[in-house]
Amino acid sequence: MRTLACALLLLAACSDSKNGPKDAPSNGDGQPGDGATADAPACEPAPLAACGTPVSGSNVTLRRIMPNVAGAPLLVTSPKNDPRMFIVERSGLIYVYENEVKRATPFLDVSGSIAAGGEQGLLGLAFHPSYGCNGEFFIFYTTNASNIVARCTVSTADPNVANPTCTPILTIPDFASNHNGGMMEFGPDGFLYIGTGDGGGGGDPRRNGQSLTNGSPQANSIALLGKMLRIDVNTKAPGKEYGIPPTNPFAAGGGAPEIFLIGLRNPWRWSFDKGTGDLWIGDVGQVATEELTVLKAGEQAGKNLGWSVFEGNGCCLTQGDKCDQNGSQAACDMTNKVFPQNTRSHPTWISIIAGETYRGTCYPDLVGWHFYTDHSAQAAGLHKARLTANGTFETVPVTVTMPSGVSSIHADARGELYMTTIQGGLYHLEATP
Repeated sequence: MRTLACALLLLAACSDSKNGPKDAPSNGDGQPGDGATADAPACEPAPLAACGTPVSGSNVTLRRIMPNVAGAPLLVTSPKNDPRMFIVERSGLIYVYENEVKRATPFLDVSGSIAAGGEQGLLGLAFHPSYGCNGEFFIFYTTNASNIVARCTVSTADPNVANPTCTPILTIPDFASNHNGGMMEFGPDGFLYIGTGDGGGGGDPRRNGQSLTNGSPQANSIALLGKMLRIDVNTKAPGKEYGIPPTNPFAAGGGAPEIFLIGLRNPWRWSFDKGTGDLWIGDVGQVATEELTVLKAGEQAGKNLGWSVFEGNGCCLTQGDKCDQNGSQAACDMTNKVFPQNTRSHPTWISIIAGETYRGTCYPDLVGWHFYTDHSAQAAGLHKARLTANGTFETVPVTVTMPSGVSSIHADARGELYMTTIQGGLYHLEATP
């Protein structure tokens, strides 16, 4: 990301602090229930408790969890039904937080195997949907020449420590240090989705955003950059450490089989709505436009979000800055392009931070709203958005004092939202009447 070159942070767990609502049993899908389903494997953790005293109201507040956290944290996430928080640090460390307290020993340390600093480092973490049974998780990190997805496992002796060696399963050549993406999530279908940037440089110089195969449309194009990839980590295709979902757009040919959708510049933050399966993507712009795109469940595979033919709704060929492209620009062909529902202009917005749709139980009036902001949060403010019943996009500004340098808004295992800043700040997004 262009300006997100500093340390980043996120924390996730619906706090049982004196300021937080209390808990009651949940069925694990964000609604009160009576416990685990009958067919759940014995190794799966029991569903986490939902809020027993939910708070009504939609006036958003940000509760500071703790003083600044050292170590350049980038992202916090949790395995399914796990009350712990796993904090990813750009330097290559992952720490476990329990009850908002950091354990002294790292969960994982890959600092000796990565290139970190600026937009490089340990950028992504996704726990297998069956982590409670198989102990597998996946990380995304950069080296000086590649972006790498690796498979890791937790120690059988200590659930708060991972085995020290991870196995690379996907290596993507990269030629610059910026625009690496790195966000990963398992989708509702159980496949691993991986967001990749266009590789860096101004204006997508290798035209990776629209490339479907290596060497096209330019000799040095890299097909897996500027994409959303989808792989099956439970199987292995010939010559690969993973399988190709048969419904991937190019599984049968015509493009790299890992590609799920194309035309991305730097999808720094994106997420699935855990209630609907809709995919929300914040794509960081070049020098003019930040964009937020929502793709409804069942309408995602094979979509083309336009970069680097378009930036937002503007065609690079006709823009005054040509999207910072040197040389020839592609023609303004709108055929089969998907345009964002929401665009924001520079200089107020500089690097969009797409967040997550609230599906927790602590604040029922926030349910179904996607919260998002910008790295320049004090200028851009906090916003919430949703798709109405008829599919119309609705966005509303949120009145709240924002910290500077926001890096992410992400959910814990309960669906509660947490905001992080590059200064190490951690905030629980709450609501009052």
